[in-house]
Amino acid sequence: MRFVHVMRFMRFMPFMQGMRPSIRWMGWGLACAGAFFSYTTAFCADSTCVLRVESEIFVGDNKQPVARSLTLFRNGIAWDFLEQPAGIAAGDNAKDGNRSDTLSSNPSDEPARTDSSQMVLQEIVLHDPARDRVVIIDPKRNVKTQIEAIRLERLSVSLASWARKADDRLVRWAAGPDFGDGIQEKGSSLVLVGPRVRYAVDFAAAPSGDTSAIYSRFADTAILLKALLHPGGLPPFPRLAINRRVSAAGGIPTTVTLEIDLKSALLGGHSDVVRSVHKAHPQLLAGDLDRIEEAESQVAVAEPVELAAFVAPSSGASAKQND
Repeated sequence: MRFVHVMRFMRFMPFMQGMRPSIRWMGWGLACAGAFFSYTTAFCADSTCVLRVESEIFVGDNKQPVARSLTLFRNGIAWDFLEQPAGIAAGDNAKDGNRSDTLSSNPSDEPARTDSSQMVLQEIVLHDPARDRVVIIDPKRNVKTQIEAIRLERLSVSLASWARKADDRLVRWAAGPDFGDGIQEKGSSLVLVGPRVRYAVDFAAAPSGDTSAIYSRFADTAILLKALLHPGGLPPFPRLAINRRVSAAGGIPTTVTLEIDLKSALLGGHSDVVRSVHKAHPQLLAGDLDRIEEAESQVAVAEPVELAAFVAPSSGASAKQND
């Protein structure tokens, strides 16, 4: 079956590579966490304010992850490094493959097996709140595209408006805006149940209140970015509501599980479970600094292209971005 682009972490939004199409529909709701670019004040400009988050995505009972992500926070900037199975290029029909019109009604489709030891870097995302922008880099193609904060804010409004008018009850529920009464909190766990969907989140205390806000609000931007790049998934608003609760408790998610009972005929009438596991560290490793330096060099030399050319490289030439 056709591979699809894996969502980043923790953002990791979650869009699972090589998994059945119904899981793609779940994509927005899993791997991200936090108000778009409003985390400028939460970030410390001081280089001592750092955070390192490792994330992995699992499908069903599989022991091997289908994607990995490393997110490094330093000097008011977040660097997100996405790894996917070797041999699957970021632009090989993957990004278009996550659209809703590719959903399959075949419940027998099985996730492709992956070898987590053979994962390679496929994409780098620079979150730069001080400049109200996100820059996405494809290191293999040596191209980059820039998304302004205002574009993501407008997308959020449009998504909510569209979802509230949807025929599907689950999509209408996911439009929100208020999930407060539906979120059950017990200790360091949260559960949110909606029509045919269940979110379960375990979290741990963040190294500091600042880092909890940094992570949560960064991930809000990441999940909206994923919605922009790969339309057709479950709206992100339930997960954003959960993230606000986790952040208010001073935590960072450790495990996020999303289960959807896909009863409609279009989606095959079966359940899918996707789980993300996150490990946060209050310090960067020596190798992380080298990785950031290398990423900075890649941003400097990558060719700027329009979003359409970045997402669907096979469709045409690399149109240059307007300055």
